[in-house]
Amino acid sequence: MQHTDVVIVGGGLVGSTLANILMQQCPKLSIAVIEAHELQSYHPSFDDRCIALAADSVAYLQQHQLFDTAVDYASAIKQVQVSDRGHFGKTQIHHHDYQLDALGYVVEVRPWGQRLTHAAKEHSQLAWHCPSRVSDITLHADYNCVTLDCGTQLGAKLVVIADGAQSPTRSLVHIDFPTTQYEQHALIANVQVQGGHYHHAFERFTEHGPIALLPMSQSRYSLVWCDNPQKLHTMQKLSAAEFTAALQQEFGYRAGLFTQVGERSVYPLSFGQAQSLSSHRTVVIGNAAHAIHPIAGQGFNLGLRDIKELAQRIRYADAHSLGDYHFTQGYSRARLNDVRRVMQLTDSLVRLFSNGSRTLALGRSVGLSAMQLCSSLRQPLAKQLMGFN
Repeated sequence: MQHTDVVIVGGGLVGSTLANILMQQCPKLSIAVIEAHELQSYHPSFDDRCIALAADSVAYLQQHQLFDTAVDYASAIKQVQVSDRGHFGKTQIHHHDYQLDALGYVVEVRPWGQRLTHAAKEHSQLAWHCPSRVSDITLHADYNCVTLDCGTQLGAKLVVIADGAQSPTRSLVHIDFPTTQYEQHALIANVQVQGGHYHHAFERFTEHGPIALLPMSQSRYSLVWCDNPQKLHTMQKLSAAEFTAALQQEFGYRAGLFTQVGERSVYPLSFGQAQSLSSHRTVVIGNAAHAIHPIAGQGFNLGLRDIKELAQRIRYADAHSLGDYHFTQGYSRARLNDVRRVMQLTDSLVRLFSNGSRTLALGRSVGLSAMQLCSSLRQPLAKQLMGFN
């Protein structure tokens, strides 16, 4: 058996970010990353999607030299407009109202994910087991024995499960993940806009689901269109010209004239949370701990706060306390309120805005209009978008 301090299960965005930060903060720590896919070729986590990084997330990543705002695969968000289609209410949040260069950044997952794994592989004391899967975890008083499908056994003081919402590893430590499927799916695509986007982002609510446009490189928007699955699968099959025309009709002209669309993918949306964020010498982070609706772009930012809390606790743990009961329970207690709050917020937004009730529509319009007129009413929404909780 190979004994190590920390085993990270999952080498995607969350796992790679944690590995890089731990290598910087705790250079004497022995760490192993177990990844089911070959990182040199296709990796399902590093697809053509974009993610929104809140301003607080950007600052944290920059502290560890893991994100550069000048790269060509990142674009600043300087203004966010929130509106309710067919109703008068809307509000706008500007970066200069908060003395920031940007409210956040939109990052293309594929090039950034490849950069994170490349940086992690430069650390000689970080062992990669790739491609490998966890076949069994045996619990012992002072360590967990992680058995890989190739037969290798790793004795770890702490196991970190970070292999996504469909994690096959959670069940090995008896952590359930109750999930509720939304009636909505999400269509993801990159859309070209005539004249540029000026770093403006849009969240447009409709009675069938929200449509988000996030500014990205080359005058493109990253589109997240949430609606019933039958409609979105029909949209996916349209020609590029037919699709842009349908999107223009659905969204309007607030963002400009859509001229081209790239490859389109449709994903089911779900709401799920691990029944516990910890088990014996084990913690669960990222999408393996919480699956939320993309309505407010909070998914990776929530996972990054998991990383921030966990990395700090590992940094200050000694050889005896790393991974013990007080360590894992302390992490779980520290993260539970934030996780629950963000999950309840996103779920409430979906149910409030994806609704055809005239009474609710009037209340939404009044609320958005009040936020536009009064900066103090906008502040909670703005702070959430920027990650300042």
